[in-house]
Amino acid sequence: MKPQSHPRSRRHCPTPLTATAIGAALLVSAFAAQAQDATQTITVTGIRKGIEDAISVKKNADAIVEAMSAEDIGKLPDASVAESISRLPGITVQRSAVTGRAQQVTLRGMPPDFGVTLLNGREQATTSASRSVELDLYPAELVGGATVYKSSNASLMTQGLSGTVDIQTVRPLSFGKRTIVGSYKHEMQGKAEDLPGFTTGDGDRASLSYIDQFADRTIGVALGVTKSKNNGNARPNFNTWGGWVADVDYNGGKVKTPGGFTTDIETTDSQRTGAMAVLQFKPNKDFESVLDVFYSKGDFSVKKRGLEGPLGGLSAGANDQGGKLINATIVNGVATSGTFENWKGVIRNHNEDYTDELNSIGWANTLKAAGGWTLKSDLSYSKVTKNAVRYETTAGLPGNAYNAADTISFSGFNGSNLADVKYTSGLNYADPNIIKLTDVQGWAGGAGVQDGYYANPVTTDKIQAIRLAAQKDVQWGPVVGVEFGANYADRTKDRVAKEGALVIIGGLNADGSVKDRLISTDMPGATVGVGGLTGIPTLNWDPAGSLGKVYQLNPWSDHDIVSKSWGVKEKITTAFVKGDVDTEIGGLPVRGNVGLQIVGTKQSGSSFLIDQSTCNGGTHQCSFSAINGGASYTDVLPSLNLAADLGGDRFLRFGAGRVVARANMEDMKAGIDFSYDSTENHYKGTAGNPQLKPFRADALDISFEQYFGKKGYVSVAAFHKNLKSYIVKVAQAFDYSGLLLPGAQPVTANDTLTRPINGDGGRISGVELAVNVPFSLLTEKLDGFGVMVNYGNTSSSVKIPTAGVSTANISSVTIPLPGLSKETANLRLYYEKHGFQIAAAARHRSDFIGEISDYQDKTQLVGIKAETQIDLQLAYEFGSGPLKGLSLMAQGNNLTNTEFVRYDIGNGNVTDRKRFGKSYLVGVSYKF
Repeated sequence: MKPQSHPRSRRHCPTPLTATAIGAALLVSAFAAQAQDATQTITVTGIRKGIEDAISVKKNADAIVEAMSAEDIGKLPDASVAESISRLPGITVQRSAVTGRAQQVTLRGMPPDFGVTLLNGREQATTSASRSVELDLYPAELVGGATVYKSSNASLMTQGLSGTVDIQTVRPLSFGKRTIVGSYKHEMQGKAEDLPGFTTGDGDRASLSYIDQFADRTIGVALGVTKSKNNGNARPNFNTWGGWVADVDYNGGKVKTPGGFTTDIETTDSQRTGAMAVLQFKPNKDFESVLDVFYSKGDFSVKKRGLEGPLGGLSAGANDQGGKLINATIVNGVATSGTFENWKGVIRNHNEDYTDELNSIGWANTLKAAGGWTLKSDLSYSKVTKNAVRYETTAGLPGNAYNAADTISFSGFNGSNLADVKYTSGLNYADPNIIKLTDVQGWAGGAGVQDGYYANPVTTDKIQAIRLAAQKDVQWGPVVGVEFGANYADRTKDRVAKEGALVIIGGLNADGSVKDRLISTDMPGATVGVGGLTGIPTLNWDPAGSLGKVYQLNPWSDHDIVSKSWGVKEKITTAFVKGDVDTEIGGLPVRGNVGLQIVGTKQSGSSFLIDQSTCNGGTHQCSFSAINGGASYTDVLPSLNLAADLGGDRFLRFGAGRVVARANMEDMKAGIDFSYDSTENHYKGTAGNPQLKPFRADALDISFEQYFGKKGYVSVAAFHKNLKSYIVKVAQAFDYSGLLLPGAQPVTANDTLTRPINGDGGRISGVELAVNVPFSLLTEKLDGFGVMVNYGNTSSSVKIPTAGVSTANISSVTIPLPGLSKETANLRLYYEKHGFQIAAAARHRSDFIGEISDYQDKTQLVGIKAETQIDLQLAYEFGSGPLKGLSLMAQGNNLTNTEFVRYDIGNGNVTDRKRFGKSYLVGVSYKF
């Protein structure tokens, strides 16, 4: 028999699944408390309330979790959901290479795809080619909090290998009264003093939340809407062409010079509308129904205006014969300065625009039935569509290689500092009399014409799911409750790519053949800009909408373009059973759960197969046909979570289980993209693999936690994941004979195909330390002060082959696990008292290999340098008088103006440097 002093009985402490729902209520409980006698209750608000609510979730959970909570309705402690989550132990973010803002969450140093993001317990569709959720689709004002599950749980559907993030919206019946909150914030980005010579961006964000209860508190309604608009600052970028240093002929010998550069000024404009609605119906204690809807629509535009060109004597196209080095200063074999004559620079006027739209709906019902059973149902739907349009246009000297009249001079080169070299031009690139829209370099090849490029990829992802479950209290020895059920999810993801050359109208014949490959025209609406960090004046224009007016499209169906269109379907059926544990071990009260999931998967992938013999290099046209494939398999996933109460508010937690991460969806396509390599004299290709099975790992977690009531805690945790299988891209021998038509080059013994396969795994392990305490625990003189600090150290034996990595100069055959930062750390110091709030925060992660989308809309692995960001928050809330309910706030983000720096994985040379500048927010909110 259990002792009466046991801290938790099955009747009073919920299972982890229902603990999630209670956690959502805790996140907003600062507003749910009904009026009580002030002599009996001390109301905690603001920063400390958010901290205490999050601590309550962590302390009361059966699994090993982390949590973050909004300080008030629509008031997360940071500007975005991603930033708030990233301050939790063992969690980091990857900044967007375009905006500099936190975008993707990385759990425990593993790739973003190893984690899963849920909304109110339901898997969400994603805009990228992978499964990782881009959190900027979820406006912070509509989110109440989040729980991060680090150990597995049988009743939690769609778990990740690295962990599971569950974003939560509010539940209106958890509030004690009607609550209305409105807020407005003004933002300034990239302050001019941070980016001399470039403009400052600004923006506005407004939100309104309404929560109410009706029919004697049996019906609850929560509504939220937010609108943001941002005119981004101008940011300079510099690309060193992969860190390329050229060996150039000079005075009978070889000297080193920069190989080429691309530099531009980027401006971003964005706007987003978000809405949230929750209808909660609870007519009695036996039945509850919750319908929630989440909507988000964004419009995003990136404008790039700059200059690029080859150096080092390189001929970059059919219209360029390459420059010759003259007047150089040589130091130890390095041309520290010099001039290349016969140079042809290319003015870049590029637009990259997209719209995305997310619709997420869920309907959950809970019924307490006869015999002590609780029946649950959950229907959900999530769909996102991303429609992108990219214009790349080129301008410069028209004509062939023999009329180049320009020179490019460089100085300040030491052999490796490619991003710091100073360039000057001998030509006025802002003169409309000589600068024209044209195929400057002849990038289409000797017989083709390419005055620009157009791409229109559309990604659509849809998930439909239904879950049924039953739960009952039992007395089966240590098992005090049982829950079982099933979940069925149907997911379809498609990507359709339309691409081709922009050709000035009149440059093509009616049949699409080339009429005039050297055609040129004036630049409409031209203005004078600057060629990126070179400072060279250039002619600029806005190409948006120019298709059909300035350009005609020559659609391309080359093998590498057709392969970008694909589709993947998944049908996943999960049966689960879980028992809640409440017992004693060695005289210690122990609670937790033990469970099992059986997951059946049926998947298929589709794409296209190019008929290489039909390809025309001049028109870039190929014939192709559809190709399909698929697989079915079953995973058995046991899990165990135990929490021992050591007394004195100390807990020892243990978690074990088998976890999986499904393959990147683009890797599951069926198409084969190949061609004959005339340099190496054999066929080479790439492909997806619709038969891919998941990453699989056996996971162990242990955590010691010392709590100080609900005010603070100290924890030490360790984890180990033994990967039984890992997905790697490898180059293997392949027989192309069945894919070739008569007349094609014959197959060889050296033909290879690079594709993802299931291989052996490795080890991932780490330790996490966290301290979250108010200083009043030390002395009342420091009441109001507090600190949140955590540190994570992760190591891995996993190495991936470089065969599937598109990067230059890799000498080794493997690279480290993508996403892995050896060290991560967060620090937040705060003070809150008498309505005043101030918080200073720092976030750090060491070097790692990250995923980006390149200029061809392909996912690439790149090195990203270590970075530390520092933020500051100030606020004051009026607690009495006529202004009661009014709050004033100010935030400063990235106050150290931390750069976003990419480097070549092979040689370590910096390839890109981006400075986004500091950003500031000032705002006001009113609650009544």
